[in-house]
Amino acid sequence: MSGFVDEANLHAKGGNGGAGCVSFRREAHVSKGGPDGGDGGNGGNVWLVADRNIASLLAFKDFPFRRGDDGGHGHGKKKHGRGGQDTYVKVPEGTIVRNAENSVLADLVNEGDRWLAAEGGTGGRGNVRFLSNKLRAPGFAEQAEIGQERWLRLELKLMADVALVGFPNAGKSTFISRVSSAKPKVAAYPFTTLKPHLGVVRRSDEFEMVIADIPGLIEGAAEGRGLGHQFLRHVERARVLLVMVDLAEVEGKDPQEQADILVNELESYDAELAQRPRLIVGTKGDAATLDWSGIRISSVTGEGIDRLVGELQTLVNEARAEQPKQTQYVVHRPTPEGVSVVRHDNGTFEVIGRQAERAVALSDLTNVDAMAHAQHRLQQLRVPRALARAGASEGDTVIIGTFEFDYEPDV
Repeated sequence: MSGFVDEANLHAKGGNGGAGCVSFRREAHVSKGGPDGGDGGNGGNVWLVADRNIASLLAFKDFPFRRGDDGGHGHGKKKHGRGGQDTYVKVPEGTIVRNAENSVLADLVNEGDRWLAAEGGTGGRGNVRFLSNKLRAPGFAEQAEIGQERWLRLELKLMADVALVGFPNAGKSTFISRVSSAKPKVAAYPFTTLKPHLGVVRRSDEFEMVIADIPGLIEGAAEGRGLGHQFLRHVERARVLLVMVDLAEVEGKDPQEQADILVNELESYDAELAQRPRLIVGTKGDAATLDWSGIRISSVTGEGIDRLVGELQTLVNEARAEQPKQTQYVVHRPTPEGVSVVRHDNGTFEVIGRQAERAVALSDLTNVDAMAHAQHRLQQLRVPRALARAGASEGDTVIIGTFEFDYEPDV
């Protein structure tokens, strides 16, 4: 049975690049053919793409792993390996991506917004790429780069026109089942709704709006009581708030006191919610025992339902008119990193930066010519200067990716 999932883990792994090829021409009557090894193909990326047809993060609940295709290896006769296919992972609009430190990496708000979750490894260059006047027969090629790999945390904030806010058992689920085709669990006890439900309300004039049934709040929700923060975050992006107060007996709280507590919880959680358009309505009009001078409805008899939906339509249309129209999707890419040096407590120095890591990872360091090429690349990246500035001395251990060596300063 499917359900609503608003938090999930994702393990994203970019495809590995293909290795470059070491090859030399072998032709009749050609005693020493030149190098002709082709390049390896790049690994496929993993992209997260916002899709309005996806309602929750359910697809990641039991299988959080997504990866890109590997690139093909290079071949002789300058034949390049094929590039790996990118993987596009669909997520709901309103998905926030966080890293292991809980920092926000991307916010995919609108249809088509995308973010590069894991970059595929770069294909290695074949030996024909290293042909020069000094090196006429390069006997090495670059190795395949491993694709980026990491765990991410996905968090969904619902994108709804109207969010229903109220205490447990205030009649929210009954209301949304009355005005839409949503079928939330309805019962006469608190906390019937433990996950948000979405309902689509259609009017005869072709107007359409999405209503979110938010699980019941309790006093202190803004401070995290119960599952307060988990529920309240779904209110953040709603265009209009519908605060529902129970006109039957609720722990001795009259309707106005209920409204004050609920509004205070919203404003304590996010001060901007104080400016959000909202309506306050009394529910269970057919069984009312408390006085209320505002709008009242009964989801059982239908009392006041049409009037309420009409007022919500007006507020939603006004809110939509004020919101700038999205003309194109946004592409999020990680900020390129430079090269830096970190000194660890054990006295080792670690060079951080993908370019430096690639310089050694892609090279066959058992080959003298490949080693010279890697050293030249590190010189171009000014890694020796960065190590000297960090205080590295002769004989200190330096780590670059998985490669470890003893530091020797330039003479």
